[in-house]
Amino acid sequence: MIGHWKKNFLAVVYLVAALFFIYIPVVVLVVFSFQDGQLPVPPFNGPSLQWYEKMFSNDRLVESLINSVVVAIISSLLATVMGFLAAYGMARHDIRFRAGVRFILMAPLTVSYLIIGIGLLITLNIFGIPKSLLTVGLGHIVINLPLCFAIIYSQFGGHLRNIDWAARDLGASDFQTLTRVIAPVMKPSLFAAFCLSATLSWDEFIIAFLLSRFEVTLPVIIFEMLRAGLTPEVNAAGTMVFAISMVTVAIAAIVVSVNFGARK
Repeated sequence: MIGHWKKNFLAVVYLVAALFFIYIPVVVLVVFSFQDGQLPVPPFNGPSLQWYEKMFSNDRLVESLINSVVVAIISSLLATVMGFLAAYGMARHDIRFRAGVRFILMAPLTVSYLIIGIGLLITLNIFGIPKSLLTVGLGHIVINLPLCFAIIYSQFGGHLRNIDWAARDLGASDFQTLTRVIAPVMKPSLFAAFCLSATLSWDEFIIAFLLSRFEVTLPVIIFEMLRAGLTPEVNAAGTMVFAISMVTVAIAAIVVSVNFGARK
């Protein structure tokens, strides 16, 4: 009994320590974004919203925030659609070298963003394509497509193949089967893939830094601000990135759980 209690106690201590190690930097970031002073260091003076006011009055910062939202939404939509089509094709047809094709589709998950970014930069230079938000979006599609494929493909089972066959037996075309039968059934996983992809795109820095020039995303602007020194305004911008990421993940979790609950 005592040994079991000690194991539980050590497990709780380890969990608390791990959570403290993970979240204490975030807590410090958020707290000192409300600092009523010039430096985000103790002692804490506040709370004050002056740095959030300054952040939203910074036109370049607001523009980069809008750029991040646009890139995240569009690139995630395209990555989700392409991942869904790839997963549907893999699940529907018994193609040769299925494992090899699946490996090729998911291989970018194991490659560093730095390598992908440099490769894309060289490719764009070869074809004479200038750096812009469009190239950043293409880069985010490259890194998020394998993730979307993995999430969606994992939900394709034998029952969906039976549904696909049943729809065709009833006279549905390929397009009707895909859009009116399979896609609605896969809606929770599609939504989860989109939200996770949007979250990763929203705060991605390396590819956005390498493939952008004048129109930049919010993480790139935060990096530029950090080069000038750490200020509460940087904390406010970082808190905004963290808050939007957490809200997106929370919404995705709620929607998916509600949909799965309704289906059950």
